[in-house]
Amino acid sequence: MKRHNKILGKENTALLVIDIQEKILPVINQAEAVIQNSLKLVKGFKVLNLPIYYTEQYPKGLGPTEPKLKEELINANYYDKMTFSCSGAVGLFNQFKENNINTIVVCGVETHVCVIQTVLDLLANDFNVFVAADAVSSRLEYNKIIALSRMEKQGAEISVTESILFEMLNVCGTDQFKIISKLVK
Repeated sequence: MKRHNKILGKENTALLVIDIQEKILPVINQAEAVIQNSLKLVKGFKVLNLPIYYTEQYPKGLGPTEPKLKEELINANYYDKMTFSCSGAVGLFNQFKENNINTIVVCGVETHVCVIQTVLDLLANDFNVFVAADAVSSRLEYNKIIALSRMEKQGAEISVTESILFEMLNVCGTDQFKIISKLVK
């Protein structure tokens, strides 16, 4: 039986956590939800043994990644950048290609600046992109809504953390399922 080609799978998939940094979080709408859902994605990707990448935008000015998240990202692939798009993080997109990664799950801030520019650049470079709408945000809710709409119109799949993790699991009853089920509750 055929499955829909827009159902997210584990094959050739990576997580990209964009700029969830200490100094910008106080002004981000629903910052705690972004942190918690990003943590669920990071932990879920670790359970599934899938690659994780993260960026920091101008860390000298915006500080490091939020501490709880940084702790979980200890073995993840780190890139700093000065550009808004992660395409400017030297070598990141090439690293995806070299590792045969063609699908990127995205979370981070700000939705209408760094996230959207990254997503559009990923799409322009023939990646499949899934944006976790509950793990991205901006200072203003309106900016997030417009950015998510624009990304979807350009070909990104807009989803939520729990859907992303369960689509990649595909089946229940496994040890991975049990761990991820506890993560999303």
